[in-house]
Amino acid sequence: MSYDMMVFEASAAPREAAAFIAWFDKQAEWGENHDYDDPAVSSPVLQAWFAEMVQEFPPMSGPLSNDDDDRPGLTDYSIGREVIYAAFAYSVAERAHGRVQDLAEKHGVGFFDLSADEAAIVFPDGLVLIAE
Repeated sequence: MSYDMMVFEASAAPREAAAFIAWFDKQAEWGENHDYDDPAVSSPVLQAWFAEMVQEFPPMSGPLSNDDDDRPGLTDYSIGREVIYAAFAYSVAERAHGRVQDLAEKHGVGFFDLSADEAAIVFPDGLVLIAE
């Protein structure tokens, strides 16, 4: 089990809950024609978010991974053009949640907390949707 969160390119995402979930489901099919472990495929704001995030929560795979890294913050990222999905160990979930949100705000990307009881979808302009 993991604690899952996603950041997204806000300009690409629908601003209504049901449409957002349909868009998210399409993104999570991972049907883009590239590997999903390289941040170079993402938008500049998602790349900037990722560059800071991996300083504390390093990737399990991809060009920035290190096979010798066994820190508890090791994270499984799936990286698309408009989304970065992160699966964190439960032992770091609270710390990761705060960091994901802080960096999302800093870099102007949206934030979707999939593992929360009430899954919030937060846009950089302050719009908050609740996934049902």
